[in-house]
Amino acid sequence: MTATTQPPVPFTREDYGARMASVTEEARRAGLDGIIVTPGPDLVWLTGYSPTAITERLTMLVLRPQQRPTLLVPALERPDAEGAEGAASLEVRDWADGSDPYQVARDLLNREGRFGVSDSAWAMHLLGLQHVLPRTSYRAITQALPMMRAIKDENELARLALAGTAADATYREIIQLRFEGRRETEVAADLARLLREFGHEQVDFTVVGSGPNGANPHHEADLRVIQHGDAVVLDFGGLMHGYGSDTTRTVCVGEPSEEVRKVHDIVRQAQQAAFEAVRPGVACQEIDRVARAVIEEAGYGQQFIHRTGHGIGVTTHEPPYMVEGEEQPLQPGMCFSIEPGIYLAGRFGVRIEDIVTVTESGGERLNNTDHGLAIVR
Repeated sequence: MTATTQPPVPFTREDYGARMASVTEEARRAGLDGIIVTPGPDLVWLTGYSPTAITERLTMLVLRPQQRPTLLVPALERPDAEGAEGAASLEVRDWADGSDPYQVARDLLNREGRFGVSDSAWAMHLLGLQHVLPRTSYRAITQALPMMRAIKDENELARLALAGTAADATYREIIQLRFEGRRETEVAADLARLLREFGHEQVDFTVVGSGPNGANPHHEADLRVIQHGDAVVLDFGGLMHGYGSDTTRTVCVGEPSEEVRKVHDIVRQAQQAAFEAVRPGVACQEIDRVARAVIEEAGYGQQFIHRTGHGIGVTTHEPPYMVEGEEQPLQPGMCFSIEPGIYLAGRFGVRIEDIVTVTESGGERLNNTDHGLAIVR
């Protein structure tokens, strides 16, 4: 069992400083007076800081033009915040238990203004800020700056590639194991174990949908015993070196029926067609349209019940989304899934998914396992 787990070059204070400066400028161009970032993936990406526990205590990064980036933290968490790689590019302030953190935060913001705020911000914190700053207004970051983390640099792409390689290695190992007569939860546990063995520090999901359970795209592995003849959807991923993996293959326990073969081949063609449509300047929705057209032409349009893809980075689901109505053009460095599927309720489902990155001339897969219908025992 081998897979490349060597970590890429660490992010530097300059990397984090450049990210904060870029986002501040993007916010200014978007007509915002600043950005408020609370614990979650945006804070990790911008500063390298992830609080040991996300609690009711206010933590927020404030990015404003003509003002040094400032991270406000509870006093007891200040040492950890100052130890983050990106802390050298910002000012750290604290507030003590027993004081009003919103009064402290008020000094970092204008008495009035429009701010972008993390999607993951607690409502109680937003309400607290509104109470002390009644003339401020707020927009979710994904509405104001939807592409903030979408364009990956070379270091980020290297991490995503390593995560994809590890997920591929996991798939190659799992199909060597026995499926028939085992519970879905047992196979899911094997997937989680293998992801960790191949270098993932975090496992986010291990979908094992056998037989009729495969017709539910987000089926949670349960106690169903996998049977001979079942089509089994395997969708799994997590974080490695802080960046995500996400891949899906559909396998069959023993010889598949003609219908399973037919549906699998339609999904394979749809996935390939969508991949071939990837190139700079193409609208995200076009990737969805291309995949959907193949499935609709084959007569299964009503059984393709989700978007074709989602972005991936420091989380496994983030903008951009490959879905009708998303007119954002693809740009080199964007990474996203292409995962069409067909789901026949009460019978079986098929999905094939790769992570793809946009290059200067087209697309490149970060998952490279066989798209054929694997036969497992």
